[in-house]
Amino acid sequence: MAISFNQNSAWNLRPISIEAVRDEVNGLLIGGEEAVMAFQTVRDQVVFTNKRIISIDVQGITGKKKSYSSLPYSKIQYFSVQTPGFAELFPDSELFIMFSNTFTARFEFRGNVDIGLIGRMISEYVLA
Repeated sequence: MAISFNQNSAWNLRPISIEAVRDEVNGLLIGGEEAVMAFQTVRDQVVFTNKRIISIDVQGITGKKKSYSSLPYSKIQYFSVQTPGFAELFPDSELFIMFSNTFTARFEFRGNVDIGLIGRMISEYVLA
């Protein structure tokens, strides 16, 4: 499934290393901004920085065409996190974010993800 912030979508995201996306996002980062966590679907990626969420939508057969979208934490009205349950066979967590323009994004993470870290980063902006 393509990652697009133009629709309310749920994504099956698995963690990847920051190095795997560093070249993709370095040109987009502003002073003091750094990539903190990165996730991937089959081809698309989502990067959480200390200031925003960046999606990389890989398009076309060759994957050379890419679309980048950015959701700044400063535009978040509220958010919620759901942690994995105890001893689940397939641990997953979810993040729901409502933005000031009423857009709602839902992220579904697979595997060992520190959803608390993501919640704390967002809290730095929502509660400031």
